[in-house]
Amino acid sequence: MTMAERSVIMADFDCCGNVLTPQEMRIEGVQCDASEGRERTFRRIEEIRQSPVVVCADRARLFTESFKTTEGRPMVLRWALALKHIAENIPIYIGKDDLIVGRGDSHPGKYGILYPEVDGAYMDCLQGQLSQRAESPFDLSDEVAKLLEEEISPYWKGKTFPEKYPMSLPEETRKMIFGPNPDNIIQQLGIVMVTSTMRSSINYTHDYANVLTRGIKDIKREAREKLAAITNPIELAENEPFLKAVMITSDAIVIWANRHAQAAREMAENEENPNRRKELLEIAEICEWVPENPARTFREALQAQWFTHIFSRLEHNIGAALGNGRMDQYLYPYYCKDIAEGRLTPDKAKELFESLWLNLSEAMIIFVTPTGGGITEGYAHFEGVTLGGRNREGKDATNELSYLILESKRCLPINYPDLGVRIHSQTPERFLKNVCEIIKEGQGYPKLLNDEEVIPLYLAKGVAYEDALDYAISGCVENRIPSVDTYINPCGALNMAAALEMALHNGRIKFLSNFQFGLPTGDPREFAVFDDLMNAYKVQYLNMLKHLVAQQAVVDKLKTEFFAAPFTSMIHKLCEQQSQDINGYVSGGFREQYHDAIGFATVIDSLVAVKKLVYDDKKLTMDELLEALDTNFEGKEAARQMCLNAPKYGNNDPYVDAVGLEIEKIHMDYLKEINGTNGLQLSMRMIPITAHILMGKIIGATPNGRKAGLYLAEGTSASHGADVKGPTSSLMSNANTKNQGYNNRQARLLNVKLSPGTVKGEEGTRKLMSFIRTWNDLKLYHIQFNIINRETLLAAQQDPEKYRNLVVRVAGYSAYFTELTPELQNEIIARTEHSI
Repeated sequence: MTMAERSVIMADFDCCGNVLTPQEMRIEGVQCDASEGRERTFRRIEEIRQSPVVVCADRARLFTESFKTTEGRPMVLRWALALKHIAENIPIYIGKDDLIVGRGDSHPGKYGILYPEVDGAYMDCLQGQLSQRAESPFDLSDEVAKLLEEEISPYWKGKTFPEKYPMSLPEETRKMIFGPNPDNIIQQLGIVMVTSTMRSSINYTHDYANVLTRGIKDIKREAREKLAAITNPIELAENEPFLKAVMITSDAIVIWANRHAQAAREMAENEENPNRRKELLEIAEICEWVPENPARTFREALQAQWFTHIFSRLEHNIGAALGNGRMDQYLYPYYCKDIAEGRLTPDKAKELFESLWLNLSEAMIIFVTPTGGGITEGYAHFEGVTLGGRNREGKDATNELSYLILESKRCLPINYPDLGVRIHSQTPERFLKNVCEIIKEGQGYPKLLNDEEVIPLYLAKGVAYEDALDYAISGCVENRIPSVDTYINPCGALNMAAALEMALHNGRIKFLSNFQFGLPTGDPREFAVFDDLMNAYKVQYLNMLKHLVAQQAVVDKLKTEFFAAPFTSMIHKLCEQQSQDINGYVSGGFREQYHDAIGFATVIDSLVAVKKLVYDDKKLTMDELLEALDTNFEGKEAARQMCLNAPKYGNNDPYVDAVGLEIEKIHMDYLKEINGTNGLQLSMRMIPITAHILMGKIIGATPNGRKAGLYLAEGTSASHGADVKGPTSSLMSNANTKNQGYNNRQARLLNVKLSPGTVKGEEGTRKLMSFIRTWNDLKLYHIQFNIINRETLLAAQQDPEKYRNLVVRVAGYSAYFTELTPELQNEIIARTEHSI
């Protein structure tokens, strides 16, 4: 069946007359079985979906064992030796339907591994919450709990970054993050939020092509020869630990791969099915060759890529995303060669990709702290695969593999990988049409990144043109340039609505015991003009931003005391050349530190409501407005209706958008004034993950009509239900609020929810293509779509078992709707549904 024919299927309706997406039709049983010809894939999917998400402690146990024996040695050497100990001893598991092998633990199904170097000091006191919490719970066995409490956690107390970090902060900065209680080092308040206590690296993407084309053996050879050539004793003292770590780590991953080969051979000896026996022997041969040697075939390349990816997970806690890079680019030569030589068919390549996607869907990320769990609902991890865009010569990069990877995701009820497509002015119509057909499936992917915005921003920040052309999606809406990006320290975010609340309450936040977190900016009843309120907001916001920047400086200072990443570093060309761990300073690359802002539209709409109702039209006094907010609008419905009906962001209204432009400018002006050390670029992002849910819980009622404790607006999307003039007006507001003359901008997440009926059939596809071209022309950073019926989401709340495979777009990632908290489910339901 062609894509055009599949598009016609969307004409099917439910009992209410709603057009159904292909995903909805499969759930309702009105579309043909998608598993035909993909039985192996769907067997694994069913097993994965039925399995609990289990906490696995083998990596934590082995890492701890090694660290106990290496105290006092250089950190990079300790890390390499720990990796070798893990590689030699961690149990190996190969599933009965696996084609691409390698796991972070031996538990079949969904699993999460622990990082005691990050969470070890409080694993014993938080482990009970993992299985009880509402957000992304994990199954923790009594055996693992005992191991954590008696063996792992006791060793790490007093040795971890999250313990030293709060004590190293300026006192007022610590209060802004953790509150006035000096003993609290776990629970963040949600005013200034940091991620360095939850992970050891920001979202990252490796130079996979470096491993595939060279092999680990060549990387080890170069390190050995470089060490042997050193004659200067000072240089030897500086470089020997890193170079020895590279050699040890090289041995580690090869040992680990060979253990998979051995396991596959042992399984083959006992396998009765001749076809599976042949597969296992082929797996063994591949694992004996890669990643030690350069890949020769497509399947070897894919296996080497996965070994690189999952071994990096064993190395350190990258957090929610380890990108897979531009797979349609670095795998394409292998694909073409194998197709030409008759070794591979497109269908076989697709099956191999599906095996890899399922590997990704099993490997969950555990955020142990309550804050970490709260901002990553639905087991958020977004290992992006980047398709399309331009190549290093500036030409369109789309190829056969771009289409095949897109097609490999069709009809799969899994949310991994997080497909991302780079769109530019010359993206082929055929490719864009295929992208739109996958978007119309209704699972929220692929997300789109705009080359016409991203590449010029890189150039403005000093990145070489050919490198800027080669960026890859890494995380929800962020990018990395493999072997060019050299800053990996986890960053933080601001609650923009907290600045507004403090501006309206003289520096206090009601839901946090009315504590004076902010600066005294006066009683707003005495603000004579709107500019007085804007100035109070600016003072509070810049005070918060100052603390966010200050804490990041502490992160940068402390990081190398606690972390190393020899594997990540040895496959990064600049780190390898300079014999420098990536946690330290690596020269010659691109170093960017981001500072997120959450609640953009909530604050725009609230400031505009005050401007309109109190100062311009004088329908409310400031005292009346504050009284309505303080009572959560109880008995003040007339005031709330005025607030709800005030002008809103997302409608291409210059009156409103000018305020948005100004509040973004406040942030970026401050960052411009600060000189980052060693060429560090300080940039503003607006990516919430699910922090807008967590941050909203501490914010009282706001002047846009939002009630106390509810979610904030996400990314740069409009407030829920506020964008009433159609999606194009929403795009225009997004463009109007972007300070185009600044180079310290970064990702701006934009969600758009569309009615399935509006994109029905061929005409609907063409309308969606045109809308995306408009977005591209406006040079907006990012866009992603939820195309699903409201009735389906409501039904899923009532019957979660029937809808357990329903995938929706959350923030920069997709998740199973029934695995989200009711608050987040309601937030998604409340988003404005548009027609185009």
